[in-house]
Amino acid sequence: MRVVELEALHVRIPLKRRVTHASQERSETDNLVVRCVLSDGSVGYGEGVPREYVTGETIATCRDLLRRSSLEDQLGRDIPDFVSAVRLAECLHLAPVPGDSRQIARNAARCAVELALLDACGRAFGEPLSRVTQIIAPELYQFRPEVRYSGILTHPRGWKRRIYPLVYRWTGFTHVKVKVGIPGEDEVRRMTILRRWLGSRIDLRVDANEAWSAGEVIERIRELEPFGISCVEQPVAHEEVSCLAEVRRYVRVPIMLDESLCGLQDAQDAIQHGWCDLFNVRLSKCGGFIPSLRLVQLARKHGLGYQLGCQVGETAILSAAGRHFATSVTGLRYLEGSYDRHLVREWLSREDITLRWGGRAPALMGCGLGVTIDPKRLATVTLQKDRLIG
Repeated sequence: MRVVELEALHVRIPLKRRVTHASQERSETDNLVVRCVLSDGSVGYGEGVPREYVTGETIATCRDLLRRSSLEDQLGRDIPDFVSAVRLAECLHLAPVPGDSRQIARNAARCAVELALLDACGRAFGEPLSRVTQIIAPELYQFRPEVRYSGILTHPRGWKRRIYPLVYRWTGFTHVKVKVGIPGEDEVRRMTILRRWLGSRIDLRVDANEAWSAGEVIERIRELEPFGISCVEQPVAHEEVSCLAEVRRYVRVPIMLDESLCGLQDAQDAIQHGWCDLFNVRLSKCGGFIPSLRLVQLARKHGLGYQLGCQVGETAILSAAGRHFATSVTGLRYLEGSYDRHLVREWLSREDITLRWGGRAPALMGCGLGVTIDPKRLATVTLQKDRLIG
């Protein structure tokens, strides 16, 4: 068994609604989809969501990077079994990016290639993607037949501002994340109303998306502490992340890193300097399934918490990969993802794996990603293609 074709696709996914947070506003997303074909005809798909404001990546840089990387030399070898495929995926590396001191400017592209390879090999050898956790990090492996995702509140307007929190409450969600730091928003008033509508039982946390300055962050967090928030995510820009060691001494709420937690160097710096209590691990942002497992291992080793996050505009490819991660990794504090039909207009898979009432979602039991990507749906959103192998 070996890789005989590898193709990178630039896809544009329209969103059902405009998504706004402190760092960005978008109504569509440009994603990278990689298609991998093996010598037995097995086909796998992977996806990356490049975000220039997070890892410095764009669709253009991802495509250029893949063309410059020695993928045929790396993936052209024989693959006798799934364990070998996992080890091959773990060793996957892309061409260096000048000035990338954090080693994160290849993450979305690497994630797409890695997932495509693992999906194809999973189908060929009859193994689900969750098997990767058993192979790479057996101490983390714990199969769960069902998981529960968080609800997300961004910045809805009009009647949606009231109905969204009420829907989360009425449908039985146990965790909700609120985007804060929106310019012109009275956050205290908004949180007062949200806590009333959500009720006291829902675990409520906030994500500032780098909105606050080092000089104001303690005050902003303290204003929100009376609402029983369980976590504050990325309160300051990455350039000011070092202030969080001092901030943690003056606030009661745990601090989670997101934009400042994109790779191994980020994680090691955060641990060494005491910048956070939790990691937000996102598959595309962190370079793929295997690098994300390594970050979780590091967090557990040093007594930190961790969650599985997602990025706006993920299609069913990344949603499925996230589901395998969620149902196979123990100790995840929060889960985000699988918002498919609630957010994207093109979800690409023939199966609907959108989260259900209360955020509930079953494990995917099929081989590889466990979903069937529809080539016709994929073709309708594809703007450009690059043949990388074959």
